[in-house]
This record gives sequence, structure tokens and C-alpha cells, in this order.
Amino acid sequence: MGMYQISRGGSRVGPLSVRRQSATHPAVSKATGYNKTNIYLSSSESGRRCINQRKRSVVVCGLNNSQTTGTSTSATAVARDNLRLALPSKGRMAEDTLALLKDCQLNVVKPNPRQYVAQISQMPGVEVWFQRATDVVRKLTYGDVDIGFVGHDMVAEIGDGHEELLIVHDALGYGSCHLALGVPATGKFADVNTIEDLKNMAWSASNPLRVVTGYHNIARKFFAEVGMEHVELLSADGALEAAPAMGCADIILDLVSTGVTLRENNLKEIEGGKIMESEGVLVVNKTSLLERPGMMELVHELLERLEAHLVAQKYYSVIVNMTGTSAEDVSERLIQAGLGGLQGPTVSSVYPEGAPGGYFAAIICVPKKELYPAVKSLRKLGGSGVLVQPMTYIFDDEPPRWLALTKNLGISTKSIDFA
Repeated sequence: MGMYQISRGGSRVGPLSVRRQSATHPAVSKATGYNKTNIYLSSSESGRRCINQRKRSVVVCGLNNSQTTGTSTSATAVARDNLRLALPSKGRMAEDTLALLKDCQLNVVKPNPRQYVAQISQMPGVEVWFQRATDVVRKLTYGDVDIGFVGHDMVAEIGDGHEELLIVHDALGYGSCHLALGVPATGKFADVNTIEDLKNMAWSASNPLRVVTGYHNIARKFFAEVGMEHVELLSADGALEAAPAMGCADIILDLVSTGVTLRENNLKEIEGGKIMESEGVLVVNKTSLLERPGMMELVHELLERLEAHLVAQKYYSVIVNMTGTSAEDVSERLIQAGLGGLQGPTVSSVYPEGAPGGYFAAIICVPKKELYPAVKSLRKLGGSGVLVQPMTYIFDDEPPRWLALTKNLGISTKSIDFA
């Protein structure tokens, strides 16, 4: 029996086609990049990759047989009576996302650990779905979920500029890393220290630079931007750092956190080889945001909770006793010393044994990194009894990212009523 392409609905639509493409062919699929042999099998399941070690060709089973990432282009929100939030299901990203939500007083309740659906006690109308990071992005483009937490690298790779994806918070403070090239530190790459050195190694159509990566869309764009034509992109499910030593690839393109794994596998980063920074982001389906009832309110609440907590994490609340002739005198001295806090110090009288004694209590916010220099400055100003407290939330009039979002969408905040 022959092989057939399968539509998302499950029906056969014709014989399976196999196309051979060179690394520089202009019609290389966005979903797979530069592969010697690409097999496109449409399926409702997630794509699967495997490498044929004997023939050294890459076999890729994608979501469809087009030259896109297989995302839906529907611009109408499908009717349902709830809002859906997608969270990463595994790994450090999943743990950090749940921890951040908990810090924002949002408790994700998952009665059965084997189920993929959960709830948030404080948001009864929201359905939480745990998904792989790649599927968080895919389901956002389909409109199967309305909003999700995921790494910026996944948005760039799987989303690939999809018009339905809108990043509403770009710095959640966890999952920080960067996407970069990993080049062997010895052998023919010993003297390769910049991207120009790598370009000048006389790669050709018969001898292309072999790059193993899970980021084919990003890699294809990067190498085009730096003017490298003869590049062959290969896929692997893990342990990319071993590929150059095994001889099945020349270099790797992968996420780097500390760089320890690269160094322990005799790899190095090169100047010009850092492609993008990445951390956790909050992404929304644009059509859902504009059309689905309750989405604006949900995004506003999430942004307000996140902003209040993430901003507060950067500061300490400092209380200090100061001598002075008046509250105005103390305030002026603090401001002149650069200790005015966010909007100015709060100063009130201190009543030792029930009577004013020329002492005042000043409350200011101090960036965590500047705490000790601030304490020394307060002492020079006559401060004593310095108390330092952590801050949990700083709520602004409106979250800056909410204001930026509404401005980007051309929506007046006055026209939105959350009552």
C-alpha cells in the first residue's frame, strides 16, 4: 500500500510526495529548513523528526505539506463559553511559570496530575491547559487557546511571525538564555572566533556547513542575514552538543544559559554568533483578544498582577529615623542625596515617649542592587535605626504594558469598562 498525505480532518488527500532540495533552494519549507530529503506528512498530531543514520538524510514529518509552519489562518474566534490559558507542561519553564503565578496570588489547581486541564481559583472563567512549549504556540495560532506563557525562542521559531500572535509581556524574569552557535574549540575550527571567520572557510554546495539545530526557521533567517549560502540544517531530538564530536555535524545552534555544557563538550561561542535573547513571555491570540468576551479583562488583570509583582521584586522598602527641623527639611535632604524613592519620600514625625523630639521617620523605595550604598548615605545624613523590608507588589495607576498594548491596537482605555 502506498503512502498518503492526511488532512487535519483525517481524510486521505493524495499520494505522499518526496522532494529533494539543496541547502540553497529558494523554496525550502519554513517548517523544516535546509534538509537533503524532506517528507511532508500532514497530521493532526505534533510533528515527529528522526534522522536516517545510514543514508545521513533528514526525514521530517511536518503538520502539513505547505511552505509554512502549518498554522491556521482563521481570523474569527470560535464560540465557546470559557477562556483558555496555556502553560508549559514540563521542565524548568513549567516550574517557573507556576511559581510566578503563585507569587501573583494565582493558584493553579490540578486535581489529577495526569490530566492536562486545570483551573485557577481566582479566575473561575478561565480553563488552564498544560501543553508542550511548541504546542502552546501552535494552539495560540490556531485559536485553540487564547493566551499562554512560553519562551520567546518558541514564539520566534514556531510562530515565525504569525499575524495572530501578540506578545503582551516580553520580560517575565525567568527562563533567561540566548540562542547561539556552538563551534568546536579545536581542529579546523580552532582559529574560528567570529562569524566572518566561519564564513571564510570556503563552504560550497558540495561541502556545506552542517548545522544541527531544533530552530530551523530562526537558523534559516540568521544565515541568510549574515550572507552564508551553503548551509545544511539537520535535526536532532537532544544532545546536540555531541553531534560535532560524532562527525554528523560541523556546528550546533542551540539555547545557551551559562555556557558550561558547551565548554564541557569542547564547543565555544563566537563573536557575531549570538542570534537572540530569550526568556518567558506572555502571548495572546489577537483575534481572541479583540473578539472573545472577557479577554480584555483577563489580559488587563494578568498584566496588572505580573507588573505589580515583577516591579516590586526590584526594590526594598527602607524605613529610617532622621533628625531635622521639619518634614520638608528631611525630604529635601533625601531628594538631594538621590534617595527620593519612586515619587518622593514619605516623612512623618516620630514621638519618643509621646512628645515630638526633632525625629522623623522617612520611608523610601531603594533598588535592591543599591541597598548598601543607600544605607551608608542615610547614615551620613544623620539616619539611624534603618529597617529594610521586601516588597511584594507595586500597583501603578495602569500597567505600562497595558497602556502600550491598547495604544498599539488603537483602543482607548476610556472605552473599556471592566465593571
